[in-house]
Amino acid sequence: MMSQWTELEKRALAELENCRDESSVRAWNAKYLGKQGEITTALKDIGKLPKEERPVFGQEANRVKQALSDAFDARLKDIREKEIEANLNTDAIDVTLPGRPARRGRLHPSTQTLRAICRIFNEMGFQIYRSREVEDDLTNFELLNMPPHHPARDMWDTFHTSTPGVLLRTHTSPGQIHVMRENCPKPIRVILPGMCYRYEAITTRSEIMFHQVEGLCIGTRVTMTDLKGTIIAFARRFFGANRQVRIRSSYFPFTEPSIEVDMDCIVCSGKGCSLCKGTGWLEIMGAGMVHPVVLKNGGYDPDRFTGFAFGMGPERITMLLHAIDDIRQFWANDLRFLQQF
Repeated sequence: MMSQWTELEKRALAELENCRDESSVRAWNAKYLGKQGEITTALKDIGKLPKEERPVFGQEANRVKQALSDAFDARLKDIREKEIEANLNTDAIDVTLPGRPARRGRLHPSTQTLRAICRIFNEMGFQIYRSREVEDDLTNFELLNMPPHHPARDMWDTFHTSTPGVLLRTHTSPGQIHVMRENCPKPIRVILPGMCYRYEAITTRSEIMFHQVEGLCIGTRVTMTDLKGTIIAFARRFFGANRQVRIRSSYFPFTEPSIEVDMDCIVCSGKGCSLCKGTGWLEIMGAGMVHPVVLKNGGYDPDRFTGFAFGMGPERITMLLHAIDDIRQFWANDLRFLQQF
């Protein structure tokens, strides 16, 4: 019986020496050490032996099994090291080559538009003023000439918090009150960029969150002519020197008179296309002269001071600029869309 194990060990080690790759080594392991391997099968005969021979048989079997297991591990390690060495010799690494540059990120299209708007108005003498996104009902509505139960409040679907009177701002106009009260009675020329929130159905044209850029100018001799000149100058700086601007009458509770501002379509140049819905015009902002009530609530004497205000949405502006037909793309985080800008 002892000769049986010695013969098996010699034969197995000789076969292992002839194995040249990992697959053949693993096949060898299954042949001798696997569940159906020769050693496992031979151990089943231990019950046929006399009791006095069984301990010696078992000891020899375990010795051979351990020897083959150690030989398997050593052979597998040796083969793997030789494969790594061969790969290094075949695919040599030139350590003098420069490393691969990391992919650079880019600004979100809304951020690009927002910065372009801020840059243009900054060059026109407007400062940037940041105001809070969580507002109170008083500043978001009442001080902007919308008392409780005023029908104009229906123009904004509002996110209210669990604290009574506290809400997410529906527009950047409450910033007008903050900046006026901080600077009264000094003249003001600021833009107020920021995020707004409205409880609206999400469609290709509306989202529950979006950017706005509010503009405010207050002085002792500010007129509608100043407002029109500022708007036209912005449109031609941003969209092109030959742009045409159209003013339409409108209504906002915090301005009087109020206007909507249109620009000739950047795709068809006013001839009519799918982007402008055949009208030849694209709406770019709302504006107007600051309402006397709002001036008074901001601390200014409406008999001495006048001012104008305007508001626009960078996402809408970007959609016009690049003929984007779905505002939801700005918040979908789809790199196929974002990497185009």
